[in-house]
Amino acid sequence: MRAIEITQPGPPDVLQSCERPMPVPDPGHVLIKVHAAGINRPDVLQRTGNYPVPKGASDLPGLEVAGEIVGGELAGSEFKIGDRVCALVQGGGYAEYCSAALALCLPVPKGMSMLEAASLPETFFTVWSNVFDRAALADGETLLVQGGSSGIGVTAIQLAKALGHKVFATAGSDEKCRACEALGADRAINYKTEDFVEIVKLETGGKGVDVILDMVGGDYVPREISCLADDGRLVFIALLGGGKATVPLGQILIRRLTVTGSTLRPRPLSFKAKIAANLRQHVWPLLESGVIKPVIYKTFPLDQAAQAHTLMESSSHVGKIVLEVVHPE
Repeated sequence: MRAIEITQPGPPDVLQSCERPMPVPDPGHVLIKVHAAGINRPDVLQRTGNYPVPKGASDLPGLEVAGEIVGGELAGSEFKIGDRVCALVQGGGYAEYCSAALALCLPVPKGMSMLEAASLPETFFTVWSNVFDRAALADGETLLVQGGSSGIGVTAIQLAKALGHKVFATAGSDEKCRACEALGADRAINYKTEDFVEIVKLETGGKGVDVILDMVGGDYVPREISCLADDGRLVFIALLGGGKATVPLGQILIRRLTVTGSTLRPRPLSFKAKIAANLRQHVWPLLESGVIKPVIYKTFPLDQAAQAHTLMESSSHVGKIVLEVVHPE
């Protein structure tokens, strides 16, 4: 099969087309004929040598795919050969075929294209796991999303808003802020020209927000703690602004704050399967009804994965970047 491999750690042009053997699904896995694969920040980190591949996973990049099931174990499942699915995978998505755990396959939402479906798994699994499971965003609580125009950001905004929460988001331009508000953010904050702490305090009557979803870290941390409400939760999913911070521990003690975080890729299959079940129950109906919509900024052919990574690193996009896989007839 045709695939994209990381020839060595480095810039986008280390992504090169190659021929690889077709994957052989393990027990409990299926073989997917890939029609589209999502691009995510962890792919960039893996390409630069900063995200180790879990033991036993494919060394090919790509953590989410959409396509049709063409093989594997299906006994006792709801799926059959030929079904259209999207899936969260451990790696190997940048290829014509990919192995996926059956428990992490979800049907392509009704009315949705393969390109749209491929943009869903990584961000929806991540947001559900961190915002609703780990941070336990509850009825009546507010959410601040750092990086609201990212793939994670547009998912978090739409999902929290659809479930009835007030949502704030930060972004790096007025245009991106307007895009966040169009997706449901009650107030988007241009972090280059506005102080998100001041805005959040003003908009919440001095209370602060209950949950912050952060992919920045670094010097954002003390500012985020200052704009959390009492009993608030700060959840890290990436550290784009740096892995060290000065933390006002007294505030954590006095106001009962929680500072936590997680990465999804190394977690066991059983953990991810529970997220998949929650998404199927709570989120897939919102996608099928159009309450939540995929936000795709640009698509690239599979062999232009390097250009897709260049765009991802520019951070000029709003939403997801997706690779399209066209199979020869």
